[in-house]
Amino acid sequence: MGDDLNETHDPDLRSWVGESDDFPIQNLPIAEFRPVDSDELFRGGVAIGDSVLDLAAVAQLEIFEDVVQSALAACCRPELNDFMGMGIAAWSSLRLALSRALREGSPQQQALAPCLHPLDAIEYSLPCRIGDYTDFYTSIYHATAVGKQFRPDNPLLPNYKWIPIGYHGRSSSIDVSPQSFKRPKGQLKSPEDSEPHVAPCKRLDYELELGIYIGSGNELGTSIDMQNAEDHIFGMCLFNDWSARDIQGWEYQPLGPFLAKNFASTVSPWIISLEALAPFRLGWERLSADPQPLPYLRSEENSSSGAIDIQLEAYIQSSKMVVEKVPPMKLSRSSFRHSYWTISQLVTHHTVNGCNLSPGDLLGSGTQSGPLPVEAGSMLELSSGGKNPLTLPTGETRRFLEDGDTIVFRGFCQAGNAVRIGFGEVRGTVLPANITPSIGR
Repeated sequence: MGDDLNETHDPDLRSWVGESDDFPIQNLPIAEFRPVDSDELFRGGVAIGDSVLDLAAVAQLEIFEDVVQSALAACCRPELNDFMGMGIAAWSSLRLALSRALREGSPQQQALAPCLHPLDAIEYSLPCRIGDYTDFYTSIYHATAVGKQFRPDNPLLPNYKWIPIGYHGRSSSIDVSPQSFKRPKGQLKSPEDSEPHVAPCKRLDYELELGIYIGSGNELGTSIDMQNAEDHIFGMCLFNDWSARDIQGWEYQPLGPFLAKNFASTVSPWIISLEALAPFRLGWERLSADPQPLPYLRSEENSSSGAIDIQLEAYIQSSKMVVEKVPPMKLSRSSFRHSYWTISQLVTHHTVNGCNLSPGDLLGSGTQSGPLPVEAGSMLELSSGGKNPLTLPTGETRRFLEDGDTIVFRGFCQAGNAVRIGFGEVRGTVLPANITPSIGR
């Protein structure tokens, strides 16, 4: 578990391509892309500076050998599942080869220069075929705040501190940023209603999350232990798990989220490897007053470096702000270091019963709220369930999201003398609901 620092993390490295805040040579994230407005096939690309290196074009050069060339061949396809399934040795070998080839003074500069595309001239697809999707609930601050809204007398259920809580979601409605989606409809019932009715939701919300992609999986009936869990994680992205709070409030007991969560979820296009995140690892510990994890959820490596300081920011921009050319307004900033459970614990618990994970499966971290009010990861928390509306720069107010609102998440890591790396952004816009004659009581 845990990737040690190596030559790819050297803060003195510079690329002949150039640098950017999000994508220096110490990052090298991967996505599926093609030139904008083209009919070309999507293929794998690696971000470097303000460009993307076309891995299909690199593969055709045949300037690499053995596992690196095989990895490049797997990245030529419109989905990265085959590359994800090759395992950590292949991922790391390709990353090292590209780091060396993209450094200043590389003898491969002349060959690779024609393989670059400007980042502002490409479009993205989902990076892989997401076969299964599980959403977790790893922020105790978010879980407590939401619990207060739905269960004022019992906000945090007793199992939360013992078990990584999650539910199996629907992968078919996950799409890549930028995503536009229609406001969901569903059954609603307020305390004043004698019976439910069907209508567009009124309490639409975002959830500031991280996505965790599975690389190599496990066989049905086997488990992944803590010591090996991170070897099965391909990388991480930004993730917005949109939520209809009023639909959720009526339907979620006793079996949990259903239509309140499966209408849209948005991932950022770039996947950042755990290897790139190595300089930003932190120790992880449980408060002494809380139950300590059961033995299968413990390891020395998890205690020493299980947490990751990924800074997360949420912004809003209304349609009126767009018209008036007002930039997005920051709503909150938090960090993944506050997570109550680590990514190794999520993978290990997910498979302890013999559940099989596959390349391309996606785990959601759950809303990443921190301990302070300004670190809230949802409108539900920021507006206190709609009781305290937020004021936008245009004078508009928001208790929850309105049609035309765009939510943007950004993520980055910075620490000590390590070079700052970024996740890019994930962006989604709310469209009006479909209104049909069947809507209503």
